[in-house]
Amino acid sequence: MKTPLKEGTELKNFIISFFIIGLFCPTLGSPLWADTLRWGADSESGAPYAFRDPKNPELLIGFEVDLVKALAQEMGLEPQHVQNKWEGLVEGLKRKDYDLVVNGLEITEERKHEVGFSVPYYVTYQQLTVRKTSFDINSLDDLIGHKVGTLDGSLALKILQEKSGIEALAYDQEIHAYNDLTMGRIDAVLLDAPIALYYAGPNPKLKSVGKPIGRMEYGIAVRPKDSVRLNEIDLALKKLIVDGTLKKIFENWALWNSVIAESWGQDSKIKTPPTAFENYLESTGQKRSWIDKAQQYISFLPLLGKGALLTLKVSIASMILAILIGLGVALMRLYGPKPFSILALSFVEVFRGTPLLIQLYLIFYGLPHFGIKLDPFFAAVVGLGLNYGACEAENYRAGILSVPRHQMDAALALGMSRFQALRHIILPQAVRLVIPPVTNDFIALLKDSSLVSVITMVELTTIYGQLASTYFDYLGIGILAAAVYFVIGLPFVRLSRYFESQMAGDRSRLAKVKS
Repeated sequence: MKTPLKEGTELKNFIISFFIIGLFCPTLGSPLWADTLRWGADSESGAPYAFRDPKNPELLIGFEVDLVKALAQEMGLEPQHVQNKWEGLVEGLKRKDYDLVVNGLEITEERKHEVGFSVPYYVTYQQLTVRKTSFDINSLDDLIGHKVGTLDGSLALKILQEKSGIEALAYDQEIHAYNDLTMGRIDAVLLDAPIALYYAGPNPKLKSVGKPIGRMEYGIAVRPKDSVRLNEIDLALKKLIVDGTLKKIFENWALWNSVIAESWGQDSKIKTPPTAFENYLESTGQKRSWIDKAQQYISFLPLLGKGALLTLKVSIASMILAILIGLGVALMRLYGPKPFSILALSFVEVFRGTPLLIQLYLIFYGLPHFGIKLDPFFAAVVGLGLNYGACEAENYRAGILSVPRHQMDAALALGMSRFQALRHIILPQAVRLVIPPVTNDFIALLKDSSLVSVITMVELTTIYGQLASTYFDYLGIGILAAAVYFVIGLPFVRLSRYFESQMAGDRSRLAKVKS
């Protein structure tokens, strides 16, 4: 029969083993997906590539979603989307988090050194957009002396930077560039023609001007050594081009143009009505009453709830790890031999003195170069746990040092070992003192968990970004997401206050007994 002591010991050992496995046992390789075509894309990149369906936010739609479905069907595979930030798509491909990248990735000589590209599946150009009241900007040369917005890491940004005299501003999302243009913060936007069609076209305050600028080819990216997969994709794409499947998809999204028709030697006339484009305009252009908006916000709650659940899981697991690391580092710094004390101090300074975002990038994308590949969830837990573990170490150190030193001396004089004195006298008092800062750190960690979206984690902030970019409602949906953060954080604040009051009551009762 197990005693409570043994059960508690087994539970403690299980928790410790769980985190040791998560920390030191990397993923040995990607699972075998023999019948699945995993493709990476940033669904926050918006229309018309891959975005949430305005009529049903649970679904992912876009011309590249349709393209991958057709491609997978031709290859006899089942498509599976993997979310990742646009700037991390190539690194995620190298990590083998997915098999290919399909997200408006332009074929350039620089990128050819990093990935293998398929034959182009779409050909387009850069489109210049200005305000309706602007008449002096009609070409690239007219942009000299003006502020011009575009996407960070895009070919358009490179074009602007190579042209002297233009102040290029890089945005993480296209909608922000067009919003700034509408509000007069910048003078023009240079982006891919499909983006301009979907974001500037419906805006009555903006207009597209000038002739097409440059030529762009979108390609499907695969790992450089994955030549077999690349050949399969090329064969499937060529067949979809010849039989007209891709033409129908592009016509459906109002993306068929003379440039691509000429490249493929096909008729430039449009035969399929642009139903998908019209549905998009209808969904984004219709004015809703407050009742309709309220009903829409309620419909978002299940999706936000899924993101909140993942946020909560990551935050709790990270905080447990941070507390364990923090306590260990604090004790090592205060009572360990000098080399270990210096090591503990170095750990605190490094992880407190460097940005959490950089740490996540190094853990998730950097460690695979040394053969250590962590699952996204464990990478998030390890990154947050190490960063906040350094903060917790300082909290515990301050708590321990606040206990009068003579109590340790008295315990040692009574025959206790240093470990017994720490466990039964020093730490219980220190814990009471550090509960408020530890609670504050957990709330901060809960909010900082939004950064794990850069390592393919679809948490609450990622869901917010996807919905906001689809409905162009950053205010209302933002308030809703903030409210969800508040709701999931409030119970922990209340729990902290409860423990504080209980411990305060214990101290007052003890004082009465002594008196």
